Amino acid sequence: MFKNEKLDEALGVAPAGEMRHVSQDKVERIVSPQKFKLEQTLVERALNSNGKITPLVIDSNATGGLGLCNPSIFNDGDGKIIGNVRNVSYTLHHCEKDMNFQTPWGPLNYVRPDNDATLRTTNFLTYMNNDNIQQWFQVQTKSLDHVPIWEFIGLEDARIVRWDGKLFICGCRRDVKSNGESRMEMSEIKIDGTEAKEVSRIRIPPPNDPDAYCEKNWMPILDMPYHFIKWSNPTEVVKVDPTPVKKYNTELETDLVWAKSCETVHIGEEKLNVEYDPRGSSQVITIGDYRMAITHECEFWYNRKEDRDAEYYHRFIVWDKDWNIQQVSPLWKFLNGKIEFCCGMAQDGDDILITFGYQDNSAFLVRLPLEEVQSILRGQ
Repeated sequence: MFKNEKLDEALGVAPAGEMRHVSQDKVERIVSPQKFKLEQTLVERALNSNGKITPLVIDSNATGGLGLCNPSIFNDGDGKIIGNVRNVSYTLHHCEKDMNFQTPWGPLNYVRPDNDATLRTTNFLTYMNNDNIQQWFQVQTKSLDHVPIWEFIGLEDARIVRWDGKLFICGCRRDVKSNGESRMEMSEIKIDGTEAKEVSRIRIPPPNDPDAYCEKNWMPILDMPYHFIKWSNPTEVVKVDPTPVKKYNTELETDLVWAKSCETVHIGEEKLNVEYDPRGSSQVITIGDYRMAITHECEFWYNRKEDRDAEYYHRFIVWDKDWNIQQVSPLWKFLNGKIEFCCGMAQDGDDILITFGYQDNSAFLVRLPLEEVQSILRGQ
């Protein structure tokens, strides 16, 4: 798959790491990035290496002129690039820099229409051409929807994947439990040329703790059907049995369709020596003999008014096919905003396509040459 032997070599050279004894019988390898943060943003790195950034825009008549964010991207083969853009029913106000002009409710506020106090998500699948949206379809979900019983409504931060010939968007849903309990779901989508329709919806049980409150941001592994990276430090891989099982929801007074099971099939013995807690962002893509994903990390802090806030960073992680960590990049920003979030990555020839949302108000696609990925992984 790789035409660039230098990049293949870079991805295949595991950092030496520090060996640490965890117990009498176990030794853990600690892997550190080459540096803490990149000086430039990822978009600057892309533009300086003949890449580009493209805004992803859906007709405002379909979105109500409200936020577009957290898009995903997928290479479906034969030159077909598919995207998904999340449309949210609010405009996000977030204070930047010194936070001198925050709202009475703090540095972050959801500005919602007067007639809808919920935080609602609608998804738009897109066909891409030259990194621009060529055609879009609002995902029709009505036949599988229930009357929501929580204020966060819809499938959030969906990643695109095709497994066993079926196209899925995989995200989290919180609207079927009155306490907002979040579970990952796989939504099968069919596009018939005039519409995109959700034809099945499977809710995924947590692999270990059935009472876990918030399951989200699992990263689908493109070359391993129904497998996800659930946690990144250490690496935890889970396998879903998608056989549908109906379970009665007492609050909705109806059945929901669940996956038969979900089990942890791998937990890595390596730990990342990083400042924050890496969590899922993109899908896990295959490059040659390696797998690569983008994770996100949050720096939580308090401003001068003692209001809690978070700053988002991202990084690349590369594994071999046995899930040994080969490379971990420094942290980076897309555009130097405090709230930025990646939900997609795909390979397109000698480039990597990365999609991200900015402040929950805009969506972008970045085209980054693979050689520049090599430099970033080396901390250059």
